[in-house]
Amino acid sequence: MSKNLHLVCPHCLTRNRLPSGRLTHQPNCGHCGKPLFTGQPLDLDSTAFDRQLQKSDLPLLVDFWAPWCGPCRSMAPAFTAAASQLEPTLRLIKINTEQQQQLATRFQIRSIPTLVLFRQGHELARQSGALSTEQIIHWARKQLGTGT
Repeated sequence: MSKNLHLVCPHCLTRNRLPSGRLTHQPNCGHCGKPLFTGQPLDLDSTAFDRQLQKSDLPLLVDFWAPWCGPCRSMAPAFTAAASQLEPTLRLIKINTEQQQQLATRFQIRSIPTLVLFRQGHELARQSGALSTEQIIHWARKQLGTGT
């Protein structure tokens, strides 16, 4: 019997309950009917981020970045590519530190890009500096103990 997971819809922020065995079956939100997984990082504001952090059972891999940052811009395609490979076992999120300064302050982001991995609402690990798609995937899986 599979365990039920709580997932927050990236579109309407409704909390959904889904058997873990159905994660790979392209589930839709029970409220708005849109896909729970998009294969793309979610660009969130502080309210939507907090909802994902507090109400979802999935680990969150967050890219703290800024539009003026060259390494952030160069890593953006790699982070997007990683989303298509890491979902649905974790959710990838982008936080623009220029627009969401309170989140950058709250999580003590000192350099960008910085990846922060959260599980069950708590920070599990962080990594600063631009990474390739393969490096992002390897680092996230290593931190979660799910192999390479």
